[in-house]
Amino acid sequence: MPIIAPLDEFDAEEADTYKRLSRREAQALREAHPAVSPWWVVIGQIGLGLFVALVAWWFWGGGVALSVVCGVLAAVIPAALFARGLTSQFAAANPGAAVVSFFVWEFVKILVTISVLFAAHRLVKDLSWPAMLVGLVLSLKVYWLVLAFKRRPSSV
Repeated sequence: MPIIAPLDEFDAEEADTYKRLSRREAQALREAHPAVSPWWVVIGQIGLGLFVALVAWWFWGGGVALSVVCGVLAAVIPAALFARGLTSQFAAANPGAAVVSFFVWEFVKILVTISVLFAAHRLVKDLSWPAMLVGLVLSLKVYWLVLAFKRRPSSV
């Protein structure tokens, strides 16, 4: 017995449940579920990064705090480039190119993250890899926090 059912086994009734939204219905759907700006993620990463760096400086000193900052920069710089790329006028004007733009900027994010990590390894004397990775991981987890605290639609 195949795991995936062939297409001819689906009900015609199920195909009729999908309909194209009118302009008004699409607008109502957008208002009910507002989009989260990628810039809020970048701002959240910077804020959390500063907080974690201050905590690291308070408890372990400047060397560990600098390592945390390097980890935060390895997340913030690529995220800012990604946000800039996705919110550019080119991506907004060409919806078909938006998918390609997403993958290109995601690739740029990966390259810049790796570059920042290698640069930190070369430039920072007495780099604490665990502290840098803590800064990187905590900054990357900001995506979930921004989604959890995204703005709610206003009630009319």
